[in-house]
Amino acid sequence: MSLFPKILATALAGAVLGLGATYASLTRGIGFEAVKAGPWRGTPQISVVGGDPYARARVSRSGQVLLGTAEGLSFSAAVDSTGARLRTGCDYRVSGATPVARNWTLGLARPDGTLIATPFARYGFTSSELLRDARGDFHIDIARAARPGNWLPLPGEGDFLLVLRLYDSPHSTSAKTLEARELPTINAERCS
Repeated sequence: MSLFPKILATALAGAVLGLGATYASLTRGIGFEAVKAGPWRGTPQISVVGGDPYARARVSRSGQVLLGTAEGLSFSAAVDSTGARLRTGCDYRVSGATPVARNWTLGLARPDGTLIATPFARYGFTSSELLRDARGDFHIDIARAARPGNWLPLPGEGDFLLVLRLYDSPHSTSAKTLEARELPTINAERCS
């Protein structure tokens, strides 16, 4: 084989491998600068100049609007606190702490990040409408059947994500690490 076909084959193989790795990162990855805390994953440095280009490309592909660096943080969970994937065949209880923030929201999304329409047009909770007990603790039940208190209805079939957004948080500009105890736990209550 002469030199030119070898160079062409090497360049073609490099292009295929590079494009394949980029595609895999855009469709499956969460980012190089991801913060992981228990079941929650986030990329707080995504909107920073010089931040993870793959995470920015994923957001661009999805059409989502980023929170600005000083505006807040967004975390998602595809698994519960034991590592089992979130699925509509189970009832869940989200409880515990949230990092300090002026306001926060917790909602349901499809694995691609789009909001899920629930039977009762309830897409999530905000911290201002949440019922708390006498000690200030909270829990949100995520289930198909109605529950008293804080209840978020599950959609039809399949997997889903929980999305937690923190607004005006001191962690917004400096969250390189968060501990699992700083974010709510997600526990499966009953599975069918």
